[in-house]
Amino acid sequence: MPVFVLLLIAVAAEIAVIVAVGQAVGALVTILLLIAVSAVGVSLLRRQGTRTLTSFTEALRNRRDPQPEMADGMLIGVAAALIVFPGFLSDVAALFLLFPPTRAAVRKRMLSRAHMRTQRFDVVDGEVVDPEPRQAPIVIESHRADEV
Repeated sequence: MPVFVLLLIAVAAEIAVIVAVGQAVGALVTILLLIAVSAVGVSLLRRQGTRTLTSFTEALRNRRDPQPEMADGMLIGVAAALIVFPGFLSDVAALFLLFPPTRAAVRKRMLSRAHMRTQRFDVVDGEVVDPEPRQAPIVIESHRADEV
């Protein structure tokens, strides 16, 4: 499914949820809720981003594999994009990625899928042998114009 179609579905779902919440609690409360959820998300984004950056630098300093911290940084970046996108569904998805336990579950699944994709083929060290002997290389001689 193309990304554009998924984006259209996401926008339609966000609008439907905003309209439903607006009808249930009123337009002003809906707007205040959207602002409040985004503010909480930005606060969590700052805190988790700083923690991840600190963990990443510690991993490098201790010569430990920084792969989990790099994955966390990517997931926090996705959460940041989701917070910027207005709506309740995207904010809930962003908050899901910003909480460390749920982000760890997503990271674990993401890294295991990436590892499975890189382990599809066996690599065998070997040497390429040409079964047909090659002819002697063709040499083209050239002379400078002043030598002739």
